[in-house]
Amino acid sequence: RAFMTTTTTTAIAMRLILATLLMSLSLVQGLVTPNFIWKTTQVSHTARGFNNFFKKPSEPSETASKPEEPEFVDGAYDEDDPVEKIFGFFFGKREEAPLGLSRMTSQKFPEQYPAVTDEWAEPVATDNKEMAAVRPVLKNTNLERRALKLSYSANMNGWSALSFHQAVDRKGGALVVCTTKDGLLCGGYNPKGWVGFGENRGSIAAFLFVQNPNGSFTKLRKVGGAGMAQMDYPEMGVSFGADSLVIPLNGDKVARSKLGSYYERFEDGTNTLFRDKSAVELKDLKVYHGVYEEGEFIPHADAEPFALN
Repeated sequence: RAFMTTTTTTAIAMRLILATLLMSLSLVQGLVTPNFIWKTTQVSHTARGFNNFFKKPSEPSETASKPEEPEFVDGAYDEDDPVEKIFGFFFGKREEAPLGLSRMTSQKFPEQYPAVTDEWAEPVATDNKEMAAVRPVLKNTNLERRALKLSYSANMNGWSALSFHQAVDRKGGALVVCTTKDGLLCGGYNPKGWVGFGENRGSIAAFLFVQNPNGSFTKLRKVGGAGMAQMDYPEMGVSFGADSLVIPLNGDKVARSKLGSYYERFEDGTNTLFRDKSAVELKDLKVYHGVYEEGEFIPHADAEPFALN
């Protein structure tokens, strides 16, 4: 009698374990509904059998009635990438708005991507001659189509770190434009601006630029990740990285440059923004910010204490 009771109990336990395993398998694979355990099987209506749990056989398929949407293409997809292939196999084609959410693209969020080096911004109606001369480098930045204003001029405000920060702090992203005594026009774009709190402000969209003899520009992108795109210290002026373009503003007009660690070198391997000199004397230094309406939100106009870069 005890043997029969033990056998019956064991059989019941085995059935429960089997039922649990079958239900887990059906839920993971999406091939059948939980009713399979007790009633019948059901074929999934989705491409890979996902998101059809607990549907009854009589329920019409939502996806079956919808026309198939073309695959979203933005240039970022690599069909030879094994990871992309795995995701494509399980989740199907890429959609322009998956689950109703907009994708992050370089058009909508330009400063989440590295700077473009082969496209150039169009002039803006409010640009003066000096602004129009450097406007092309602002392609795919938050300032591309925004009117500019001169926030700081070293020759007018003073060649000191104090006067620099009094003029530029808490105004958002900015374009630095300097001219050497030899007439070379160069500078950089700081997407995060300055606040003067002693931060290393990171941005993958930051870049340096120099004007070529034919009037075109060469842009040098941030390398090594977003970190230290701009070193923002109250006792110093401009510092793209620790050494890529440094203008201390400590009483003189010296600018230094060493490329490679934070910003890329020129294609021919040249490792200074000034082409053939690691340090030069400037005759002009200006900073341009975007024009914002009263009450309009200004991106990156405050400290970023929890930034990871």
